Amino acid sequence: MAYRESFYQFLMTQRNPDSHAEIAQFANNAQHDSQFPKHEEDYDKISEYLELNASYLPSMSIFDEAYESYVEHMHNK
Repeated sequence: MAYRESFYQFLMTQRNPDSHAEIAQFANNAQHDSQFPKHEEDYDKISEYLELNASYLPSMSIFDEAYESYVEHMHNK
């Protein structure tokens, strides 16, 4: 079975403390979220978690964009 990178693992590659880009800020903040579902790949499960717990995420459209990048990244592996 092939190894699949979790969304969190992908998101951590987007961190940049000097960037004002929304995805970089999302990644920077998610790094400090000890409850983030770090091994999850499923959009719905991550989305539900963020909607209920991630006050640091100003808009779910940022997650949608990040998740779309994650899917593209996984297809190119």
